[in-house]
Amino acid sequence: MGSPIFGLFILLQLVSICSVFVQSKQGTHSSNSSASVMFALKTQHIPSGSGPRSASKLPFRHNVTLSVSLLVGTPPQPVIMVLDTGSELSWLHCKKDPKLKSVFDPVRSTSYSPVPCTSPTCTTRTRDFPIPASCDPKKLCHTMVSYADASYMEGTLAMDNFKMGGSSVPGVLFGCMDLSSSGNEEDSKTTGLLGMNLGSLSFVTQMGYPKFSYCISGQDSSGVLLFGQANIPWLKPLSYTPLVKLSTPYRLPYYDRIAYSVQFQGIKVGGKLLSLPKSLLQPDHSGAGQTMVDSGTQFSLLLGPVYKALRSEFLAQTKGKLKELGDPYFVFQGVMDLCYRVPLTQEGYPPLPTVTLMFQGAEMSVSAEQLLYRVPGEVRGSDGVHCFTFGNSDLLGISAYIIGHHHQQNMWVEFDLANSRVGLAEVFNKSHNLSPFDFLRSYLKLVV
Repeated sequence: MGSPIFGLFILLQLVSICSVFVQSKQGTHSSNSSASVMFALKTQHIPSGSGPRSASKLPFRHNVTLSVSLLVGTPPQPVIMVLDTGSELSWLHCKKDPKLKSVFDPVRSTSYSPVPCTSPTCTTRTRDFPIPASCDPKKLCHTMVSYADASYMEGTLAMDNFKMGGSSVPGVLFGCMDLSSSGNEEDSKTTGLLGMNLGSLSFVTQMGYPKFSYCISGQDSSGVLLFGQANIPWLKPLSYTPLVKLSTPYRLPYYDRIAYSVQFQGIKVGGKLLSLPKSLLQPDHSGAGQTMVDSGTQFSLLLGPVYKALRSEFLAQTKGKLKELGDPYFVFQGVMDLCYRVPLTQEGYPPLPTVTLMFQGAEMSVSAEQLLYRVPGEVRGSDGVHCFTFGNSDLLGISAYIIGHHHQQNMWVEFDLANSRVGLAEVFNKSHNLSPFDFLRSYLKLVV
């Protein structure tokens, strides 16, 4: 198998725009949850070759990042944090390093407070951490987080003030990290990570927002992130799929119980329903087979048998329309082995069958440009290399389905925490001349 190629990185910068007051539900910080806070998404292209090329470290969590600018501490220090719906603990780099462009200095903050390892916060609220919290030599709560690309961060659980949407929220818990194994180019560009899953220590749980949403345009990768509720007249009614919660009294080895897990029910290709056993689409006795909606993953990953069925049907329906790469050793990002040669002079693709992911109560349709991805820097003669944007999770050693944000483009995706559901609605198509943020700005009459 050839080494995966990581040439192009996109940083989606979120710049704080405004606060819009709406009705709120009770939360941890109820005063702050009374306002909806919106951010604009913008893209930054990192030059080819600036990312890692190691075959053993697949940066599927960090190759495209959603980043939010916040103020932390007293006096406030500006930080840039990666938005990750697949993580619980928020953390900041707290130790100066020449490789890091931004760090948080706890010594400069008068409101910073480390958490003792004997406190209930350390002993009980960290129960969902994959790696248990412990006592460091100073009797402080030592925490460690690890990621699928084999990187890890470790440091001290602490509290400080976070300013968001014009108000300062005291006592927000986060990891103040002073040790890191990551050499990822993207990690050096941000101060830390904003954990957004269902865990008790996630940022959205601590802030008490009843819901949050995002939308990424498929045209220019701009978009919006919204905390709270907003009534948008042009938004289609959302189709909701309930979050799956297993009732087992014990923890399953391959199941993430605080992820945004939904019930996968099938796949259609060009309107044809694939013949898939139901047992393949739901978690088994070990938790393997869970389906997660994750903003931190770029492309969608399917378990081997389901991926092979989709791959076979897509090949059959595109026969004569696309020219296969013909290189069995080329596997993009270690998981995408269906690739094609497309002339460099060709604009767009021939008509392709729509791939529809079916969930309980909702569907997600992937068509046209979202089905294939041009591999940066890969050329075969006068052709570019374009790969099918679904990957085989078995090749990564992951026993789960992951719905990546590439396939969430042109959709409004709402995480309704109060009602334990995820909402989906198709939003933008080529007939629109405005980006999603332009639509919201025109409606809310914002001034950027």
